Amino acid sequence: MNSKGRIVIKLGGGLITNKNLSKTINKEAIKNVCNTIKQLNDEGYVLIIVHGAGSYGHILSKKMDIANGINNEIQEQQINAVQQIRSNMIELNNEVIKSLKKIGLVAIGHPPSKWAKGIGKDFTGNLDIFETINNDKIPICFGDVVDRDDSNKFGILSGDDLMYRISMEIPNVNFTIFLLGDVDGVLTNPPNNLNAKLIKNYSKNDITNTSHSSDIDVTGGIDLKLLRAVEISKKIENVWFLNGNRSERIMQLIHTGTTIGTKILP
Repeated sequence: MNSKGRIVIKLGGGLITNKNLSKTINKEAIKNVCNTIKQLNDEGYVLIIVHGAGSYGHILSKKMDIANGINNEIQEQQINAVQQIRSNMIELNNEVIKSLKKIGLVAIGHPPSKWAKGIGKDFTGNLDIFETINNDKIPICFGDVVDRDDSNKFGILSGDDLMYRISMEIPNVNFTIFLLGDVDGVLTNPPNNLNAKLIKNYSKNDITNTSHSSDIDVTGGIDLKLLRAVEISKKIENVWFLNGNRSERIMQLIHTGTTIGTKILP
């Protein structure tokens, strides 16, 4: 294992896609983040990447009520939607893999629908696939529709739950970083509120008027991210929310220990 340790990075769905337009990627954001990942890789860090679904998953999931499991009245449409979402997510994953390949990095996609069961942070599945011993192959996974062993049949495993389990169970993780789209970190109010200010240090006792677009987002938005991030911070000292469109801040954080963003505290 490289002495510099591991970095677990979440590419938010709102960063790498336009969440409001079905299956629309943000190529520039993906390219910029991948260039930063290349820098980290060149410096000897071992990386694990998780990405969100954005418009490749949330819109159809919401329409077909996938998060709540099987509904006998629309069962056939739901089963078709599950297959479509899984296919969409592999397509989005391949866009990230292709972008990394262009700059000389090999990444391996691990669709959760193939190795995980159940939803929430107690999902089952073998996380050993993320325990690469060097930095020549980067494992990537993502929020996905997975099978369930109960009467719901299927549900959505959030990328934030994957971030939690990977950060807590894979050894030598030094940094867990959540990259957001167009905001500098956790704000006191929703981004469209003129009074919104950046919270530099967030702990579970802080009250924020957070909100997420429940008409689109089906996995809990910023609230679930914060919940999982606080839990991760009990083990990992450096858990941060950063603006994914300012990926140079990742390098600043790694090199200096701080940057513009929100540090998560237990």
